[in-house]
Amino acid sequence: MPDDVFTLRSPMPVSADELYAWHARPLAFRRLAPPWEDTQVVKQEGAFGTEGFRVTLRTNVVGPVSGTWLAESYNFRPGLGFRDRQLEGPFAAFNHNHEFIPNGPDHSFLEDRIEYRVPLGWPGRVLGSGIVKRRLAQVFAYRHFITASDLARHAKFADRPRLTVAVTGSRGLVGSELVPLLTTGGHRVVRLLTGDARPPYDDGTTWTSWKPDAPLASSALEGVDALVHLAGDNVAEGRWTAAKKQKIVDSRDGPTRALVQSLVALPAERRPKVFVCASAVGFYGDRGEEELTEESAAGTGFFPEVTKKWEEACAPARDAGIRVVNLRIGVVLSPKGGALGKQLLAFKAGGGAVLGSGRQFVPWITVNDTAGAIYHTLMNESVSGPVNIVGPNPVTNREFTKALGRVLNRPAFLWLPRFALRALFGEIADEALLASMKARPAKLAMTGFTFSHTELEPALRFLLGR
Repeated sequence: MPDDVFTLRSPMPVSADELYAWHARPLAFRRLAPPWEDTQVVKQEGAFGTEGFRVTLRTNVVGPVSGTWLAESYNFRPGLGFRDRQLEGPFAAFNHNHEFIPNGPDHSFLEDRIEYRVPLGWPGRVLGSGIVKRRLAQVFAYRHFITASDLARHAKFADRPRLTVAVTGSRGLVGSELVPLLTTGGHRVVRLLTGDARPPYDDGTTWTSWKPDAPLASSALEGVDALVHLAGDNVAEGRWTAAKKQKIVDSRDGPTRALVQSLVALPAERRPKVFVCASAVGFYGDRGEEELTEESAAGTGFFPEVTKKWEEACAPARDAGIRVVNLRIGVVLSPKGGALGKQLLAFKAGGGAVLGSGRQFVPWITVNDTAGAIYHTLMNESVSGPVNIVGPNPVTNREFTKALGRVLNRPAFLWLPRFALRALFGEIADEALLASMKARPAKLAMTGFTFSHTELEPALRFLLGR
């Protein structure tokens, strides 16, 4: 039975040599994994560029075809491409040719050509071939978009030295996207971890133990150029009891002060040059239709108090001459978690609902643009102080609800009134679900950041493979 063939070619904003180098760097595959697919690297053997490089995956990459997958890469041709093949897995055969085609000194084409056979012979081909082909088209459209987007972000700072970046919260929703963005750009990442978990394979990053409420040993920051602090208790998990609220505060204030103390204690010549610390757009509180930029005053309520305290904890680092960036992060969209991840099951079941009046503004941003914006603040030395990490076009909750329903092709006609949300979720209903924050990314725009997605519905389709 002849193989099916899938091919996709896309222009890339760098040379074929740099395109190859990007694929050769640590966590490139992790960067390319679509967020709507549950794909995990279980084991890695050998090194990219050497014969015998193998990766074992647990995945459901192409619709109904799922399970454990052992792939071997071979025929490495620097600046030109490489191949990989399935040794064990769900397909009867799967051979993938990655071609990097020069198109002048600073441009190239990426071409993926896959020859595959679905399992179960002719019955499998009749029943599954169309599904597999559509899924491959979705997956590789995502991969090509991410590759081009990341290469453009890195090319913008190609003249800057590569950094060693220490990261807390590297396994969280945002951190897990930021780390591979950094490594594929040639930067070195030091993960500061609170637990004992280590990856089952060498992922190209360094792992260092971190006790959040204690200063770091000076050796942990040896050679570190930048520190990105993303760790903090998840505000959306559990009801806001007095104990939960205290945990939210303590997980932000104490660890930030301890990290800042560690930075300031170092000799000036050994200090990281930049400290990028998470904050939240909740700094502004419920502000209706008011346009909110980094110059806007803080609001009132629990969230504004927490974020003000969080940002104030960074002051000693700023006073010591370290460039400090406070990331006022908005509603980060990803099917893997956060607000979107929590809503998907209900929306897919036809239970999408407008919350309260539906007139409250949602300051959304994709997880990809969030990681890109953080990278921008790291590399652009003109960026300091508070930075709104939000997209340029906030929408109302009603608009968000209708857009997600359209993308999923499901009705979204339900309504949850304010009293019901308060009964279900308590105080977080007023502080987050019903709060209106029409925040704008003024500082990102002023310093030349380019968003991959500026409109909500295309962003949702991109994130959900629709």
